[in-house]
Amino acid sequence: MIKLIIKKFVEDSEDINDKSVRESYGVLSGVLGIICNLFLFVVKLILGIFINSIAVISDAFNNLSDLGTSIITIFGAKLSSRPPDNEHPHGHGRYEYISSLVVAFVIFGVGLKLLGNSFDKVLKPQEVVFNAISVLILLVAVLVKLWMFSYNRYIGKKINSSINRAAALDSLNDVYATSGVIAGMIVGNFTTIPIDGILGIIISGLIIFSGFNAAKDSVNLLLGAVPDNEVINRINELVLSDKNVKGVHDLKIHDYGPGRVTASIHAEVSDKVDIVEIHSIIDKIETMVKEELGIDLVIHMDPVE
Repeated sequence: MIKLIIKKFVEDSEDINDKSVRESYGVLSGVLGIICNLFLFVVKLILGIFINSIAVISDAFNNLSDLGTSIITIFGAKLSSRPPDNEHPHGHGRYEYISSLVVAFVIFGVGLKLLGNSFDKVLKPQEVVFNAISVLILLVAVLVKLWMFSYNRYIGKKINSSINRAAALDSLNDVYATSGVIAGMIVGNFTTIPIDGILGIIISGLIIFSGFNAAKDSVNLLLGAVPDNEVINRINELVLSDKNVKGVHDLKIHDYGPGRVTASIHAEVSDKVDIVEIHSIIDKIETMVKEELGIDLVIHMDPVE
């Protein structure tokens, strides 16, 4: 289904190295997230109030934080696609990483607030009204979140987006949380233990943990994490693919945001090869790396005997 939606709303959807295409993907995922999370928030909030369940209400506000995440996703996509300027010669791609960090703080804050409410519910338990319709509604919510996990994971892989990967993980956490609420409603019907408040605490902890992980990933990207070994190996393979390159060393990769990765490497070439010929070969290798990996590579030639 998501492929059909992308085909309809994202022009030239296969050209994922194009900044405007990446922006369209980000805006689309954000709009879908707003629609789905707004629907889930309203439904769960009404249901939670009706059956007097802090666990359901906590789950509803978790969806509200996800709605904020979707809004930030749109702003992140818009800001990160801005072209380079005098103050930012490498573009504004890291806005996406900053957006992911903001999302993490929102998730973390909501989790802390709901944790306090859940403790109150444990200390002062109230009866939760159980009925089959409530369970059915929550099952529908689980299906919606599974679809959101699926499309965010697909887009995250398609355009290598950290914020979509974080959203996919958060959606999967929501699936676990809502499934736990359903189980708690059923079990709570047969016990006097304040299972509703306990589940609220567990869900809140899950939200906090999710926020922490998202923040950790975003900070790593902003600080400059170690590049993926597969990318490193592939760059080395492409540079060494020509017989005139005898060795490589000092590979450095700089990540200025998705689609804005630059790198430099030293290539050892024979000192007897014509300089014009080897320069042409080096240009072709740089083009190969750009086309396959989307990385702007600068190769420095080291003449060797």
